[in-house]
Amino acid sequence: MALKIGDKAPGYETTTQSGEPVCSENLKGKKYVLYFYPKDNTPGCIKEACSVRDNYQMFLDSNISVFGVSGGNAKSHQKFIDKYTLPFPLLMDENLDLAKKYGAFKRGNRVARITYLINEEGLIEGIFGTEDHEKVKTAEHANQIIQFWKL
Repeated sequence: MALKIGDKAPGYETTTQSGEPVCSENLKGKKYVLYFYPKDNTPGCIKEACSVRDNYQMFLDSNISVFGVSGGNAKSHQKFIDKYTLPFPLLMDENLDLAKKYGAFKRGNRVARITYLINEEGLIEGIFGTEDHEKVKTAEHANQIIQFWKL
């Protein structure tokens, strides 16, 4: 069943590309962006990541964490971060368990381009990229989030 606005965001425990633990329970009390993208170093994913990078200070100023998620391994994530100077972590999801929990799994072991905006209570406040919600505009994705949360 697809996640909807107002649903409790599925819980998870994983690590960043550098091995730092990330647990959804520890993020309660803080807004955060969980954006799923198909693959490191591909054209649309580069545009999306750089859009967030170029507006990252606005997220920091608003005390909002940003996490990118795809099925890549730690090495590919780190190369992506290094090549494009991404200031936010990429979460590990090599088995695509997180993508499956969030409805971002597609046939052929691919990750869909879907973003969830999660509020301080751990509830989904906004969604981009599903049938019922606005499509992710890769080059303007940070602006979509900024406008939604009126940052």
